[in-house]
Amino acid sequence: MSDPVDELIKEIAVKHNIAVSRDDPIMVLHTINERLMRDSAKAQQDMLDTFKEELESIAFRWGADAKEKAERILNAALSASRETMAKAMQDSAKATADAVKAEVDAALRRVIAPVEDAKRIARLNIAAACLAFAAAAIALFASL
Repeated sequence: MSDPVDELIKEIAVKHNIAVSRDDPIMVLHTINERLMRDSAKAQQDMLDTFKEELESIAFRWGADAKEKAERILNAALSASRETMAKAMQDSAKATADAVKAEVDAALRRVIAPVEDAKRIARLNIAAACLAFAAAAIALFASL
């Protein structure tokens, strides 16, 4: 593997037709420039690492915030659903009770007339029995 300085000297000689030695002042500038580039790259890498950490932290916070908001929305929807279901159950129970009451009232109305007729017949039977008893009593006293 060749030395980067030797490669640079060859490149200058080929491009510019100038012979430069290792102790030439221009090589000092090259070394300084190389050092500045390395330091700059390291500083940029450090800044990128810091930026990456900050982005990860922000992404984590956003994820936690999104999760918290989603849980709140889900809990609110669940509460609203429970309330809606409870109201629907109450309405359904009331409607069922009203329907049962209406059916019972209708059945009672159908039964009331025959019961009234049975009462009337029972009263007439009692009256007839009393008349028969009175006639039997009169017949018994008349025969005595």
